[in-house]
Amino acid sequence: MNLSLKTPNAIAPVVNLVRGENRREQVDILFRTFGLPLIGLLVFLMIWAGAAAEIKTSLGQFPGPAQVWHQAEALYAEHLAEREKADAFYERQEERIAERQAKDPDYQPRIHDYPGKPTFPDQIVTSLITVLSGFLIASIVAIPVGIVIGLSSKLYSAFNPIIQILKPVSPLAWLPLVTIVVSAVYVTDDPLFDKSFLVSMITVVLCSLWPTMINTAVGVNTVSSDLLNVSKVLRLGWLTHVIKIVLPSSIPMIFTGLRLSLGIAWMVLIAAEMLAQSPGLGKFVWDEFQNGSSDSLARIMVAVLAIGFIGFLLDRGMLALQRAVSWDKSAVLR
Repeated sequence: MNLSLKTPNAIAPVVNLVRGENRREQVDILFRTFGLPLIGLLVFLMIWAGAAAEIKTSLGQFPGPAQVWHQAEALYAEHLAEREKADAFYERQEERIAERQAKDPDYQPRIHDYPGKPTFPDQIVTSLITVLSGFLIASIVAIPVGIVIGLSSKLYSAFNPIIQILKPVSPLAWLPLVTIVVSAVYVTDDPLFDKSFLVSMITVVLCSLWPTMINTAVGVNTVSSDLLNVSKVLRLGWLTHVIKIVLPSSIPMIFTGLRLSLGIAWMVLIAAEMLAQSPGLGKFVWDEFQNGSSDSLARIMVAVLAIGFIGFLLDRGMLALQRAVSWDKSAVLR
């Protein structure tokens, strides 16, 4: 029995090969799945290493794969060292608090945050929190608005010019406006969020909601007339019509918009962090550029590869979510 329908795509050929089923076909599938991408990666690394050897910059030789890997290891080692310092800091703090409480049982301790700088993995986490927060807010706004616009041709005609005007606006144009507004409105002695975080997140929201909104509206507008007639025959209410008819039919288009929005959100965030100087990968790149040390180029390349790899994982995750919730199982991980 062929197990390809019961096991993940990457595992099924291996299982079938072990069982001796269609060996030539399974080897061909494995080669296309793993062999060709590996060959492409090796060719890329060879071209990168050869080109890097010919490029001289003001900071020295352009880093090749070996130098970038070395700096990736160094950044991880710095992260581990910083975590050890943080653990020691909190241990000393707990010891002092325990000694103070032993002398004064009524003493109310105050825990101080570790004052060390964020490491490269810390900045990756910060960027992910920011982009996912902005993407979630954008989705919460864009999907309902897209549904309402898609259900009404008049509303679609009214809002379409506004969407088409705002959609291509660069984050570099939004950022100064967002910074000024946040500085003027978000005034508090005990802020829940840093202003730099809000500036980056709001910029992500403003730039990433349009693909989801447009694709949702198009998906709703192209629901099969047969399904619409069924809804009319059953005399479904507006909310029931949306939940039972519109949303299931529009899910493929909605997820297409969500994938586009998430990709845009990730790209916008890096630029926003660089300009707003908010913690994250964008600031890391800018700081290394300003640092100008002999290791800066390699560290920037580490960040570039991390940004690309994380963007790839975000897209794969969204596509996997689409396959899990959509009736359209033709969506494949490509």
